[in-house]
Amino acid sequence: MQRSEYTLLVSLNIMNIVQNLVFTLGLMITCFIAAYQVTVGQRRVGDFVALLTYMAQLQAPLNFFGTFYRSVQMAMINSERLLELFKERPTVVDEPNAQELPTCQGEVRFNDVKFSYDPRKPALNGLDFQCRPGTTTALVGESGGGKSTVFRLLFRFYNLGGGSIQIDGHDVKDITIDSLRRHVGVVPQDTVLFNETLMYNLKYARPSATDEEVHDACRAASIHEKILNFPDGYKTRVGERGLKLSGGEKQRVAIARTILKDPRIILLDEATAALDTETEQHIQLALDKLSQGRTTLVIAHRLSTITTADQILVLHAGKVAESGSHEDLLALKGRYASMWRKQIRAQQAAEQAKELSDKAERLRKEVRGDESASQSEDERNSGNERGRTARGPVRSGTDDDAGPSMPHGHPHGHP
Repeated sequence: MQRSEYTLLVSLNIMNIVQNLVFTLGLMITCFIAAYQVTVGQRRVGDFVALLTYMAQLQAPLNFFGTFYRSVQMAMINSERLLELFKERPTVVDEPNAQELPTCQGEVRFNDVKFSYDPRKPALNGLDFQCRPGTTTALVGESGGGKSTVFRLLFRFYNLGGGSIQIDGHDVKDITIDSLRRHVGVVPQDTVLFNETLMYNLKYARPSATDEEVHDACRAASIHEKILNFPDGYKTRVGERGLKLSGGEKQRVAIARTILKDPRIILLDEATAALDTETEQHIQLALDKLSQGRTTLVIAHRLSTITTADQILVLHAGKVAESGSHEDLLALKGRYASMWRKQIRAQQAAEQAKELSDKAERLRKEVRGDESASQSEDERNSGNERGRTARGPVRSGTDDDAGPSMPHGHPHGHP
C-alpha cells in the first residue's frame, strides 16, 4: 500500500509539474510573439489583452480534465466493489410457497434437528425438545454444546441440515422470514446501539411506536427514571456502540426495546453475564416482567439465575443429555448436579476470598492508624525534647532543692 501510494503521489506531482511547465512556456512564447507583433504594428494592444484572457480561460478546463480523469478512475473502482456486493445473495431465503404467520401462540418444537458449520464437525446431532406456550426453557451445558446454535437456527440465520423446527405446528421453512422474526425478540449479551439518541435506539424495535409507549416500556425495564436523570433525557446520545452507558443501562435498554416490540417468543442470550451482582438482580427483575405470558428461551452459565425455569435442558455434543426442573435434575445426580456443585463451591470460595480481602483491608487500616498515632506521639516527644534543649540544661530535683552549688570539698557547708 505504501509503495503504491508513493508511486501514485510521485506520478501526480510529475504530471502537475510537466503540465504547469507546458502552460508557462506556452504562455511565455505566445506573449513574446504577440508583443513582437504589437511592436511592429501587426497587432493591436487589444489583441494582446484578448490573447492573455483566452490563455487564462483555457488553462482552467485543461486542469479540470486531469482531475476529472482521476475522479473517474476512483469512481470506476468503487463501482466495481458495489457491483460485487450486489452479486452477493443470502443463503437463507423464503421458499416459493412460504406463508405469513399473522399470529403466534409461542409453541416451539425442535424435531431431530441436525446442523453443522463444518461438515466434519456437527454442531447439533438430533436435537429434540418442546417449549409450551408461556413457559421458560433454559439451555445449559459446556461451551460448544450448541446453545447459541439453537438461537441462530430459530431466528433463521441458517438452514437446517436435517429435521425440522416448528412454531405453533408450522415448519419455519413454510413461514416467511420477516413474519417469523416479527414474533421473536432477542436480548443479546452484547447490546448493539447506534450512535444516536436513546429515543432513536428504543424505537428501532418498532418505529411506529409513540413516545408514551416507549416510556411505558422503559418503566417496565426499570430504566425510565434513570433516563430522566440524564441531562438531555431521552434525547441523550449514547455514543458509538453505547459507550456512554454502563453495562446495566445498555442491558435495560435492550430489554425495553424487546418489550416495545412485544414478541411472543423471547431469546435471552446470557443477558446478565458481564454484570455485577446488584445490577444482575435489577436486570433479573426486569427479565421476569418481560417473560410473563411469553415463551422464553434462556442461555445461562450462572445456574442460580434459572432455578425457577419450567424446564432446563442440558446440552452435550449437540443433544439433550438431561431435561427437567431444577429439583428433578439435582435428584438425577448427573451433569447438571455436577455443574451445580461446582458453581456452589466456586461461589463459596469467592465469598471466602472476599471476606479474607475485607479482613486484610481492615487490618491494614488498623496498622496504618497505629503507625499514625505512634508517629504523632514521637513528634510530640521530639518537640518537648527540643523545647527543653532551648531552655538550657535541666538540673535534678536535689540540686534545685539545695539551692546554689556548693564549693568543691564542702558538700555540707553553708552559703
